[in-house]
Amino acid sequence: MSSSVDKSSKTKSLLTGQNIVYIGIGWAVVSILFFLLFSVKPPGEEYPFWYSFSTYVLECLPFLAAALLCYRNWRSPQIASGRNVWLGIGLGMLFYFIANLIFGVWELYFGLDPDVSPADFFYVISYICIGWGMILAVLPRRLNLEWKQWVTVGLIAALGIALAVWVLLAPPVAGESQGNSGLPTTQPATAIESPLLFASISPPIAVNPTEAAGTAEAEVPEAANLPSWVISLDNALSPLSKTLNFVYIVFDVFLLIIASTLLLAFWGGRFAQSWRMIAAATFSLYIADMGFKAYDALAKARGQEYESGGLLDVFFIFSAVLFAIGAALEYDVSSRSRRGSRRRT
Repeated sequence: MSSSVDKSSKTKSLLTGQNIVYIGIGWAVVSILFFLLFSVKPPGEEYPFWYSFSTYVLECLPFLAAALLCYRNWRSPQIASGRNVWLGIGLGMLFYFIANLIFGVWELYFGLDPDVSPADFFYVISYICIGWGMILAVLPRRLNLEWKQWVTVGLIAALGIALAVWVLLAPPVAGESQGNSGLPTTQPATAIESPLLFASISPPIAVNPTEAAGTAEAEVPEAANLPSWVISLDNALSPLSKTLNFVYIVFDVFLLIIASTLLLAFWGGRFAQSWRMIAAATFSLYIADMGFKAYDALAKARGQEYESGGLLDVFFIFSAVLFAIGAALEYDVSSRSRRGSRRRT
């Protein structure tokens, strides 16, 4: 009995806010160094499997850790911001983790880069849950912001909407693909200038018969190796790409506005540190999503392809790490506050 109590106390001592901050900073530093060292690849080549797999590990583990820390906050009756706040954010982290696992299987195991995958269902739910949790954090509080603070929120919202509109009105495209973020990405019509793609994309255009036949023979075995249900599901989900593209951008802008409001509302308060981390995590998620979409649109406009695993993907890791740190800091502050009130009584 005493040994189990000792193990529990040791676990609690390891999961202090300070230790989690140090671990999070270390994970972020290792991640950015890994991306800086290995994310650059020769033009026209794909990332090796070990690199792509490593990026998934670096991203998935922080989201799982953030989900567990939010779950700890939800179970604590003394959490100040409200248990349902952390339930919503924690579910968002968990669904994002599940979505990354599914998309990793779709991309690394099946070798697909689809318009829409089953992972998008979980990505959408994760955005809804995170937004729900952040709204619950705002509703019980009176937002007595000064006019300068409201102007700041308005400017951030305007910039976020402007960038989203610019990304949404990217150059005309034909065909789409998807990156690690869950955001559908686009491929321009100029990409079909490659003679190797005429046979599968644009049959009416005259091409070299030898090249077309060679391309068809090369593509058939790859498709034949995929399970029929994967091909059927990919074809069924593909028409939803434009709608999901719009939905992701709307969610990103909405979370950006909520995060800005929360940041100013909690500024200087007792729980300022934790909510600064949450706001920074939301900003990182916005930067990763919008940056990925913008760079992908620019690359595809030049007839190139933006492959997941690029340098901007590190902001997804930053987002997960910051959510985890914010949850840990909230737990520590709430615990200290409750202990302090007991001593005074």
